[in-house]
Amino acid sequence: MAVLVSPGVNVSEVDLTTVVPSVSISAAAFAGVFRWGPVGERVLISNENQLVARFGKPTSLNPETFLTAASFLSYSSTLFVVRAANTTTGDANSALNAVANTAAVTVANNVVKNQIDYDARTSFQSGVLYVAKYPGDLGNSLRVSICDSVNAYSSTLDLAGIESSNNITGAFNISIGSNTATLSFDSDNLDSAANTYANTISAALSVGDAIKVGNSAIGTQYLTISAIGAPSVSSNLATVTVSFLDKYILSTDYVANTTVNGNNSVVGVSRFWEHHGLVSGAPEISQFVSEVGNTSAIDTVHVVVTDTNGKFSGVPGQILEVYQGLSRATDAKTADGSSNYYKTVINNRSTNIWWATDRTGATSATATNVATSSNEKPVRLNFVGGQDGYTENSATLGVLASAYDQFKSTDAVNIGLIITGKSVGGSTTVNNQTVTGFQLANYLIDNIATTRKDCIVFASPPDALITSNSGAEAQSIVNWRGAVTDTSYAVLDTGYKYMYDRYNDVYRYIPLNGDIAGLCARTDQTNDAWFSPAGVSRGQIKNVVKLRFNPNQTERDLLYTNTVNPVVSFAGQGTLLYGDKTATSKPSAFNRINVRRLFIVLEKSISEVAKTTLFEFNDDFTRTQFRNIINPFLRDVQGRRGITDFLVVCDATNNTPEVIDRNEFRGDIYIKPTRSINFIQLNFVAVRTGVEFTTIIGS
Repeated sequence: MAVLVSPGVNVSEVDLTTVVPSVSISAAAFAGVFRWGPVGERVLISNENQLVARFGKPTSLNPETFLTAASFLSYSSTLFVVRAANTTTGDANSALNAVANTAAVTVANNVVKNQIDYDARTSFQSGVLYVAKYPGDLGNSLRVSICDSVNAYSSTLDLAGIESSNNITGAFNISIGSNTATLSFDSDNLDSAANTYANTISAALSVGDAIKVGNSAIGTQYLTISAIGAPSVSSNLATVTVSFLDKYILSTDYVANTTVNGNNSVVGVSRFWEHHGLVSGAPEISQFVSEVGNTSAIDTVHVVVTDTNGKFSGVPGQILEVYQGLSRATDAKTADGSSNYYKTVINNRSTNIWWATDRTGATSATATNVATSSNEKPVRLNFVGGQDGYTENSATLGVLASAYDQFKSTDAVNIGLIITGKSVGGSTTVNNQTVTGFQLANYLIDNIATTRKDCIVFASPPDALITSNSGAEAQSIVNWRGAVTDTSYAVLDTGYKYMYDRYNDVYRYIPLNGDIAGLCARTDQTNDAWFSPAGVSRGQIKNVVKLRFNPNQTERDLLYTNTVNPVVSFAGQGTLLYGDKTATSKPSAFNRINVRRLFIVLEKSISEVAKTTLFEFNDDFTRTQFRNIINPFLRDVQGRRGITDFLVVCDATNNTPEVIDRNEFRGDIYIKPTRSINFIQLNFVAVRTGVEFTTIIGS
């Protein structure tokens, strides 16, 4: 108690309500080759739609990888995914070059793996305004259009020109049903005068601009420019051909013309930024900049991201993101106090692009110092330079291992299942057969599962070992198993299932380890981790057309005695996990999945509550308190059929003076785990009519 130096009352609390916390071992870890998404960063995925949105649809580059993850998500909703990629030479971000649509970009200067990598960047290649959010060819489908001034939003192209002394006559002509217009400029005096003004007008146009045609009598139509030809001159007449995405469909041919030094009124061509219909108007002075006293600077900017080739949305030209009225003032705020600085907003909200640098003529500054953009035109440029790099067949063990290393730390992420996906790496000879595809599983076992001791690796034999050994599939799988580390922290199955790939409208063979991990996660939800995930009740495999290898009884006997769990299709019963062994050949309770997972739950839960004992005194009070926490927890597990009996020893017998003097604390917990039924013996006995059953039972 606190020491009182004068009469008074002191109140203190002692908390003896500590209980053993519930822990989850249903979360799965997976790494592989994807077409999109952050590289080397854990992303929590809860369903297949989210998997597509974050990592892209499957292609021929990664069908086994994607569909293995999707298979797990059909059973459970907690999957941590890490994208594996080689961003030094193989995979690269697409980049937007501010000079020309097709200008080459240097791959190494524009690779951004993830948020941490972006934050560490100091600069990008000169002239690059934006880069794709993630590496890969998919980014080449992106286009960014930027409008940062009033003139960039809209302008009128004066066909009359400014050289009235040369009597220039301008005209814009387009016919019904045509997608090509002609701009013509005629000079009475010089070819050069007409050519000069033709160049002036064509330079004011950009691919993507919308040209407004028509009038109040025939209606109006906006035509989007797809190409602008170079001016040609002949006999004082300069012409420019402008092509459009759509055809002119109004009721009559359209002509806009004017004559300088004549009687015709001046008629211009109205051009607009291609996305003018998506925003409320031209860039203007933001309220924040105006309120700080800078009333002359137009600081806002509009940015639109488009899916040019439809690789993201499935619709070419689909608008993906619209940012309206963002500010180039670095300290700009919205009415609710959040940042309105365009770099910050785009980087925080966009799922497709990173900001790289300011556009020339529209730089960033504080609200007090920001200036109006000097750009007369919008900029509309396509992303180029993205590369997919590795496929799931060519990805090296090093790249995959580096991705899985994101799951090494128990403090950083809580997982209970590790999905191998496509087995890769390694080559050795077992029983005179060359086997491959075991090294990734061994890496995960040796460097993650057996060091963490709270998760299990799920692996399938390579498909090639099965398809190339017709009639000897079981022995080939057993040979492969011989190259896999012997451990109770792994579960092996018999190969591949045939399933439908709805994204590409094809059927594919996919490894089963995602399903087996999924069965464990689903069993956690429907029962408990210490129930077997196998059999008719809990072992039904989803989304199966057929199995690559459906072992018979003799083959199952061979596989099971070698710690490989058969997956079998039975007529009328579906496809089942028909075994629950771990990958240890040691005859012990830990050669069963339910027992291994039981002990993972117990060890994680009790170790968490044991942390509350750190820095307490190793005396009878602390030891009694520890026992009083653990015993009710184990009784609860016993009541839920996880164990048959237990004993907790934490007293002076194992906390001897020597232990106490070393500042240690010991608790010995003895567990009798429940066992799953693997073998059933049914005895049918025929007896004579007159025999009483009571006389023969037990004989």
